[in-house]
This record gives sequence, C-alpha cells and structure tokens, in this order.
Amino acid sequence: MNDTIMGAPSRRIDGRLKVTGRAHYAADQHPKGMVFAYGVYSTVASGSITSLDIEAARRSPGVIDILHHGNFPQAFHTSPVPFSLAGVLTGSRTDEKRLPFEDNVIRYAGQFVALVIADTFEHAREAAYKVKVSYADSPSFANLEQGLKRGAPADGGQGHKRGDPGAAFDRGTRTLDATYSTPVETHNPMEMHATVALWENGRLVVHESTQSVVVHRNTLAQAFGLPTEHVEVRAPFIGSGFGGKLWMWPHSVAACAAAKVVGRPVQLVVPRAQMFTTVGHRPETRQRMRLAADSNGKLVSLRHESLNTTGFGDRYVENCGGMSASLYSCANVEITHGIVQVNRGAPTSMRAPGAAPGLFALESAIDELAEKCQMDPLAFRQLNWAGQNEQEKLPWSGNHLREALAQGAERFGWASRTPGIGSMRAGHEVIGYGMAQCNWDAFRTPAKARVSLKADGRAQVYCGAQDIGTGTYTIIAQCVADITGLPLEKITVELGNSSYPPAPVSGGSWLTASVLPAVAEATRAALTQLKSFAASAQGGLANAKPEAIKVSNGRLEDGTTSLGFADVLNRLKIASAEGEAHTGMADTAKHAFSSFGAHFVEVRWDPGISRLRVSRVVSAIDVGRVINPLTARNQVEGAIVMAIGMALFEVTDYDERNAMPVNNNYAEYVVPVHADQPEIDVIFLDYPDYNLNEFGARGVGEIGVTGLAAAVANAVYHATGKRVRDLPISLEKLMDDVPTARA
Repeated sequence: MNDTIMGAPSRRIDGRLKVTGRAHYAADQHPKGMVFAYGVYSTVASGSITSLDIEAARRSPGVIDILHHGNFPQAFHTSPVPFSLAGVLTGSRTDEKRLPFEDNVIRYAGQFVALVIADTFEHAREAAYKVKVSYADSPSFANLEQGLKRGAPADGGQGHKRGDPGAAFDRGTRTLDATYSTPVETHNPMEMHATVALWENGRLVVHESTQSVVVHRNTLAQAFGLPTEHVEVRAPFIGSGFGGKLWMWPHSVAACAAAKVVGRPVQLVVPRAQMFTTVGHRPETRQRMRLAADSNGKLVSLRHESLNTTGFGDRYVENCGGMSASLYSCANVEITHGIVQVNRGAPTSMRAPGAAPGLFALESAIDELAEKCQMDPLAFRQLNWAGQNEQEKLPWSGNHLREALAQGAERFGWASRTPGIGSMRAGHEVIGYGMAQCNWDAFRTPAKARVSLKADGRAQVYCGAQDIGTGTYTIIAQCVADITGLPLEKITVELGNSSYPPAPVSGGSWLTASVLPAVAEATRAALTQLKSFAASAQGGLANAKPEAIKVSNGRLEDGTTSLGFADVLNRLKIASAEGEAHTGMADTAKHAFSSFGAHFVEVRWDPGISRLRVSRVVSAIDVGRVINPLTARNQVEGAIVMAIGMALFEVTDYDERNAMPVNNNYAEYVVPVHADQPEIDVIFLDYPDYNLNEFGARGVGEIGVTGLAAAVANAVYHATGKRVRDLPISLEKLMDDVPTARA
C-alpha cells in the first residue's frame, strides 16, 4: 500500500465538473419530450378529503393530466422483510409506508393530495394552485406531549439490559436523574429532492436524487411489479442528503406513475416547503437519564430511556440509547426506546441517527454527574473508559479514545480551564470550556465492483455506489492507483447507476469500508487477467509465469522486460482486461467495531448584548486509517458546523392548535451561516483497523456530529451557570445576568 496515494490529501477528481457546471444532478436531466409535475399538498394535518375540484385547474394553460386518489394507477407496497446490512444489495425500504394517493385519509400537513402534469413547470405550478380541496378535519396531535396525552408510547425495541441498574442506582454515592429533549430537525441539503422518470419499452429509467441507486431501484421495482432488471436508477451527482435521501419517498412513485400515464418523461421537484413535510426529518425526542457513581467517581448505574415521535402508519425508532450501551464501562445498564404517533410525516435517518440526540443527553448527563462527584469532566471520562464492548462482551477492534482525549485536551489547552462558573473572561465576554465524547458504530456491508484496464492506457471503475459530496469518486480512484501504479488522471470512476455492480447506500458511514475492498479485489482480478495476456505467446512476456509478473507504475515487469498495460493489450488487439469482485461483511463474531473521538469547545457569551457564539472547536477522531485526509477533514468540519446548528439554532416548529409546520422555509428555519463558523481543528489519530477491511478504514461521515451539541451545552453551562437540557440553546434561555464567578 502506497502512502503517497492511500492516505494522501488528494483533491477531488470530480471537482472541476462541479465548479464548471458540467456535473448534472437529477433536476438537470431533460430527456426529449419531458413535461413537468407539481404537487398539491394538504393544508390540514389530520382528517380526510371530502371533495377535489379540479375543473379550473384542468382549464389552465398547458395542463395534460391531474392525478389524485380517485384515478391514480395501481402501485404496490414494498416487501415486509426488514431491511438489513447483510441484504443491502437486494433489499428495499421506505420510511413512509403509505403510497401516494393511496386513499383520501390525511395524516400530516403537506401530504400529497393531487399531482398536476403540464407542459412547463410554471404551468404545472399555476394549475396546482387552482385545485380546490375540501377536508373533514379530525383532531391533530402536533408534538410529543400531545401524542403522549393521546395514549401510552409503543415499545420501540432495540433495548438492552445488564446487571441490576435500579438497585445499583439506589446504592450510588452520587446520582443524577434528568430529562433532555431535542426538537424536530429538518434536512435541508442544497439540492432538493427531484425525480425525472421515463418509460422505455416497458423499462423504467429514473434520474433521482438518492443516496442509494440500488435500494431505490429495488423499491421502485416492487412498487410497480417489475423485475429489477427492468428498472434503472441514475444518480451520478447528489447535492448532499444527510440521510433524507437514503430511501424512497412518495414523490418518486408519483413521478414514475405520472410518466406512465402521460407516456412522456416527467420531472417532479419537491418544493422547499415540502422538504419539511413529505421527505423525512429527525424526530422529536425526550430522554430520561438516570446515572449513579460510587465515591471514586466510577459509574455503577446507567439508565437511558428515550421517546421519539413517529408518523401515523409508520414506525420509526430513533435509537438514542445505542451508544449509551457500550461507550462507558458500567456493569448495570438499561436502554429502552418508545415511539409516539403524531401528525407529522414519517421521520427518517438524519446524520448520525440516534447517536446525535442520544449523545447530547448522555454527554450532558456525564458532565452533570462529574460535577456532582467534584471531578474534572475529562478525568471523569478517562476513569470510566470502556476497555471492551460490555454490551456485546467483545473486545474492540480498535479503541484509541483515551489517546483522542489526551491529544484533543492538549491541543485545546484544557489544562488552563478554571472550573468556576463564569470564572474565565476576556473583556466583555465570558468564556466557557466544554467537552464531550463522540462515537459511531463502524460497519462493513457486501459490495461489488468492476474494473477495466483499457487498451488506451486508462483504467475504468464501475460501481453502483454514490458520491453525495464526500469524495467517493476520489478515494476509489486512489485505491486503483495504489494497486496499479497508474496516475489519478488516468483513472475514470463511474458511479451512481443501478445497472453497475451493486453497492451499499451512501449513509451510515458504511461506504468507504465496504466498497474499497470490492474495488481492490476487482482491480487485482483485472491485473491477473492482464498478466495472463502478457504471458501468452504474443503478449510480450511469454517467458514469464503470470504469478511472477510484477506491477509497477502502470507497467508489467518480469525482471528483464517492462511493458505498459496498453502495450500488452494492443499487441493482442484486446480492448481491455476485466476484473469483477463481490466482497462481504466483516467478521463480527470476534470483535466489536466502532469509531471514537472527543470534542473540545470554547464558547463566548456577552451578557450585555446577549450574544453567544462558538469560537473554537478541537476534535480528535479515531476512525481507523484515513484514506484522504483532505476530504475526511472536510466531512468532520461539516459535521461540526451541522452540530452547531443542532446545538444553537435548528428547530422545526409546529402550531400546537393544528399541527401545521410554522417555519418550513429557509428564511425562518435557522442554520449556521459563515458568521457562525468557529475556528476548527481536526486531529486524526490514524490507527488502521485491519479487522474491518484490508485498508484499515472506518467511516468518517457521522461521528463528527455526535457529542458536539453536548460539548456546546457543557461549555455554555461553564460560562453562564445555565444548564440547558432542551435544545436548541436559544438566547431566551440565557437572557438572565450571568452569575459572578464562583468556585
């Protein structure tokens, strides 16, 4: 393995396409004869449609057809077989189980009630506004509190128990019983969801903004009763997704059905307002933490009970306790999850699902318990480090959390922290230091890839993976360059097409650890074939045994003769040497796989003008071997900024009277902007995890967002004495005068 290629900070090979506008996204596709669809969305959150008046819309210019629950073509539900990592290449999944226009029942505001198809986008939108819908309202449940009044939560499963946490809590020297809550957060990628669908001789071709062309294909095939080979999903470029584009949503089925009905390609782009209603969100959570420690500060009991909202007809569980079961050493642990139905669309995965809100609660509670034990928060965490996964009773494949804590603390200057509330100041500003651990499971799933070594001296990779802006094109090219010795500029990577060898979703930090082994094996298989060509009578290395031929700098060598790949192929008039590979999952029987890290945060609070800002972040991350430090650092930095949004700004508001979204736009849904960016320093420990794959790489996309909100909250407490357990940390929660410095 060549450290000048694998592990090098390589610039994105697709970067020029993006900055020059030559990278085409789903909504950029305009097949011949394409028409446009625009949705009509419910203006109530609960009830039923009593009438649809579409006559004025039909008379509107350019209208071709209007679909609704009375005339929508037949579609089918997806398989009830649970989606699994092992079946990621053949599985299907939706989070909203109801098909579009399946009936006249309204379950949430912004639900599809009709679809207008017209010759232009403007005509479709104009006509959609003319559709008049009458409803019979039903009582709505706007939030978790109202949902709980409706009925007891359902068991969400995914629980864990060991020891006797109740009795251990009662015996604890220091205890904490506190509740933390997080609001609905909405995915807001730059690129909105979009579908361009066309039918060609019974085959369905779909350009889709999706984080999984393969799962999306499988799901559409089931929805329309087609064999998977009759469906092709294309997504060479995606403008981010953050989990919101992992699975199929109603608009995709609606667009495909519309294309079938009108016999022409149809484009459907989800408006920004409906990005808040019909394509998922991170659900609202309420988490009760009960922790106990002995007189030495050692954890003796940990209970994490979480509730999250889900839609009617759906069953989404936010696994908030997933990290709590194993991050700390504790003999007595209990994790439970409950779900509460409300009138919102189906929730879905959002960057680090479960762990992001779960570690806000856990790492806030750990800080509170450390204070009760009169211990430094860093020392408390070091004392309670888990040397093995106590949930699975397995050794960690790699856990360098203690080193991450030490390196992060040193780089940040944690030793200069004075523990007194409000004791650190710079002019008018009060300085707060906070820290938290971050954690995310490491996965490897099955994957396939094909590599062609071409007669023009280039290599071409085909893989049904996706690049959602994280640098997948580049690391795959690095992998091929490492094995063949070809320069990056001679490697073409083709991604984002379900007709390519299937690969897993771009989510969950699975892709790098899963796809690189398949690409590597396919590359070696292509080289094996090329060596056999070279050792043939006319191949140029006829006196060599194929297994004795060496590969170096894009050439084959037998000790006396050196030939370029293209030389061998052209001698034989063969277009390419081909290799394909199918790799599987990691062996989880011997090791537990996870990534670890620590965030250190400085906040500054000016009570005179009520200004709070995150001024500095140092994050030390243990994610195995880092394939491309440039793109990996970019992922962690982006995750940190996203988590600052979680901590300080982001909340989707719903009217308690009718469950209607209030701030479903980019003007009122507040996210961090350039002025909110802190100084960010990312440290990669770079310990390869060869038990997971031959490259030692684990995923890096999710971990940066975990724990950061708690580190901010802990820093805010250190500065202000205000313990905010209900995100976001809005200025209204800090308006009172800051207490004078106290020990």
